[in-house]
Amino acid sequence: MGAALLMAPLLLFLVLAYAWPFLGVVKWSVTLPTPGLGQYGALATDPLVQSVFIRTLRIALIVTLVSVAAAYAITVVWVRGSPVQRIVAEFCILVPFWISVLTRAFGWVALLSNRGLINTWLQSIGFISEPLALVRNEFGVIVGMTHFLIPFAVFPLASAMRSLDDRVLLAARGLGSSRMRTFWSVFVPMTRSGIIGSALIVFVFSLGFFVTPAILGGGRSVMIAELIYLRIFQSPDWGLGAAISVVLVLFVGALMALLFRYVRPKQLV
Repeated sequence: MGAALLMAPLLLFLVLAYAWPFLGVVKWSVTLPTPGLGQYGALATDPLVQSVFIRTLRIALIVTLVSVAAAYAITVVWVRGSPVQRIVAEFCILVPFWISVLTRAFGWVALLSNRGLINTWLQSIGFISEPLALVRNEFGVIVGMTHFLIPFAVFPLASAMRSLDDRVLLAARGLGSSRMRTFWSVFVPMTRSGIIGSALIVFVFSLGFFVTPAILGGGRSVMIAELIYLRIFQSPDWGLGAAISVVLVLFVGALMALLFRYVRPKQLV
């Protein structure tokens, strides 16, 4: 009873801050512009909405793969490197949290644009004759999102690596396993819970990302969060925007439920 009373304020806050507004969005999706499920039917037939959903899933998957792979390498150095390597890795992990997402996005624009530092340098050394299209497309969106999300992928991986029993690695080495084989056959499988946790965090973040894709995509690589913004604030088509929001929330909820139900128990075996 005492625990329930302690949890009551938190549950009330969650209901008022998240559940109640979400129910309002659900209401919009079935009442605007006319009552019914017409907006959900439009999601299944509108080619624009379908293309945005497919693009969002594609970008989210690519960003997840790249971010987790890069975060894994950084985390190995952070957890198991020399003292100097750990300091450098920790610096690289923590500094991005001190820089706003807008600053980072515009920084990538300055680097990747046609007259940006990268294209200017490549042209100055004669490597290219025309500027490369590095921004206002999916490539720029993926680069910006990956840079932002790598630090978030590090912490679940660090937790898994720090809980690893070093005696298992020593046993593998003692039985004649090479460093590379020990890494791929012992170290990586024993940290798969951290890999799955990192992938889940990055993928969910990617699905709802707004600022970085809007700036680096330049309106040419619209993702689902930007489409919702456009439908609600610029069209305006509140009913369709609300329906897209509801589908996105339900999709993320179903994804997390499946992962926690089917994947997590296997990691505990």
